[in-house]
Amino acid sequence: MTIQAVVFDAYGTLYDIQSVAAITEEAFPGYGEIITQIWRIKQLEYTWLRSLMRRYEDFSAITRDSLAYTIRVLGLKHDAATFERIMDKYLHLDLYPDALVTLAALKGRKLAILSNGSTAMLNVLVRHSGLDRVLDATISIDSQRIFKPAPDAYTLIEATLRVTPTEVLFVSSNPWDACGAKAFGLNVAWIERVTPEAMALACVKSDVVPPLTMFKAIRTQMDELGIQPDYRIHALSELPDLVARP
Repeated sequence: MTIQAVVFDAYGTLYDIQSVAAITEEAFPGYGEIITQIWRIKQLEYTWLRSLMRRYEDFSAITRDSLAYTIRVLGLKHDAATFERIMDKYLHLDLYPDALVTLAALKGRKLAILSNGSTAMLNVLVRHSGLDRVLDATISIDSQRIFKPAPDAYTLIEATLRVTPTEVLFVSSNPWDACGAKAFGLNVAWIERVTPEAMALACVKSDVVPPLTMFKAIRTQMDELGIQPDYRIHALSELPDLVARP
């Protein structure tokens, strides 16, 4: 394949959203994991609901609202400082360990992020993690005021990088995003970090399914939408060899 640009989703693909669990556990001992899972589920749900209702709020507002929802439904008491400390972690998410070396190995092609994240959130996150030194563009859907997987969001890749969809490899670990990008016409590599075999093993270990296992079942498995990615990989580190194929 002739790939001129490799474009990455940010949250869950380059950045480990589960890295918020340390701060949520510190703030609410015993609740860290379930807060993290509900927060992410509602965060995504709010992007889709607001897109459908045509009542756009940027990702920062949605992230705040979904955290407020999570704390409220769990009946947890908190102060403003605690809330802001948790929110701040979204500006300091951990990169996956193979992210920087993978991006460095892809040098020579245009490299970018296309994310639902707000422009302000992404700029801070990318700068803090050092990705600003290797990316050609950090693209927020803000200008379109609609979230992925809406087709209008993916048009920003061509408009920003001046490449056609057939020249782009879009990379995401989020199944809904991989499906959206493929439906739009991009070449898509889906990072399958959790396999069905691992899911089956996790579910038989206990009579009670833990929150993280439930989250993985809901958010990490390929959806039944009649759409499949072009490539399934298991880590970012597999991308350089994939892109180098003739």
